[in-house]
Amino acid sequence: FRGALDVRATVINEEMKLAAVKAIALLAKEAVPEEVSLAYGEQNITFGKDLIIPKPLDPRLVTHVSTAVAKAAMASGVAKEPITDWESYQLSLEKRLGNDNKLLNTITDKAKKNPKKVVFAEADNFKILKAAETALEEGIATPILLGEEEKIHSIIEENGLDLTRVEIIDPKSLSRKKDRQEFGGLLFEKRNRKGLTLIEAEKLMRDRNYFGAMLVETGYADAMISGMTRSYSDVIKPALKIIGLEEESTLVAGMYILQTKNGPVFFADTTVNVDPTAEEIAEITKLVATAVRRFKVTPRVALLSYSNFGSSKGPDPEKMASAIKIIHDTQPTLVADGEIQANFALNNDMIKEAFPFSDLKNGRVNTLIFPNLSAGNIAYKLMQEMGGIEAIGPLLLGMKKSFHILQLNCSVREIVNMTTIAVAEAQSKK
Repeated sequence: FRGALDVRATVINEEMKLAAVKAIALLAKEAVPEEVSLAYGEQNITFGKDLIIPKPLDPRLVTHVSTAVAKAAMASGVAKEPITDWESYQLSLEKRLGNDNKLLNTITDKAKKNPKKVVFAEADNFKILKAAETALEEGIATPILLGEEEKIHSIIEENGLDLTRVEIIDPKSLSRKKDRQEFGGLLFEKRNRKGLTLIEAEKLMRDRNYFGAMLVETGYADAMISGMTRSYSDVIKPALKIIGLEEESTLVAGMYILQTKNGPVFFADTTVNVDPTAEEIAEITKLVATAVRRFKVTPRVALLSYSNFGSSKGPDPEKMASAIKIIHDTQPTLVADGEIQANFALNNDMIKEAFPFSDLKNGRVNTLIFPNLSAGNIAYKLMQEMGGIEAIGPLLLGMKKSFHILQLNCSVREIVNMTTIAVAEAQSKK
């Protein structure tokens, strides 16, 4: 037993054995992580005739059973080195499994302290429902599912998901006619001078992305997740029309968090602005720096290009050079510099030797701003696919309320991660 070793137990007694059995029994009835189902070639493994104890590859066996055994050893008086900090012990077990994502662990802890209502606009999708189940079970969020009730119930029953406590709303149903009329009226007020009629506004409320965005805007829900099966533009348009930008923001931007061996690195813009101007680059940098600070990380920003501080001419180097001047004028406390090539930005020794005048020489760069959407989008995808690096995102920055758009065909774990971040952000926007 891992737990017995960790407390230096003198014996393996009956109390410890019983604690292990009970922990295993409880695990068997909980939702099985996606990675376990995939390891056994299944879409969704659930408790029943085919699963009465957890699968051997289930990583929760290490964290849950070890903790139960260690506590039993201490309670029965056979532990020579009792554990006093159980949170740190849990993190140490996660680290042994290779799951020591400190940033995400911190965000998860924050989310669990005050779970929020999160709208899942594509609830007729198994991965979305599985993620909603996980978020509910882990105490991260209270899901609100949008879609055709009969279809959603069918997927839930077919896969043995536990979502009986979750609210399901079908925006197209007759029972939601009054909601569509109310929400349509609100949208009409916002857009009546932009060519939208009341009839058109009410009709748009049959679309789950419009209806869901209005649930967030009216305060019925705190955050929304969508984009699993729809294009980015199809999802962001309703959000911009209904929720809009936060105060002082002039644009929105997409940011990815890449978990490297040296810690998190924040990439932007990766999803929204095709070819931003120098002024827009400065605004994107401001949005990203604010988001990075929200994660309790001090941003150190490099504006990237193929040029180092004027070494090469061209539209992108000149744009980034102009942007850094704006940033230094408007955000004087932010550590940021550029234009600079990516290899220099990520290597302190190279910066110190070649560019000792740069503020970036005094610490690790953790935030990368790209000159255009092609560069940012390609960069994070190369890191993700070729480097085997976990990417969290895209986070939509600059919105008045918490609204995030998923990658097409993302995994259950990625949806849960986005939900966690959406909840943490919703807490700060209240």
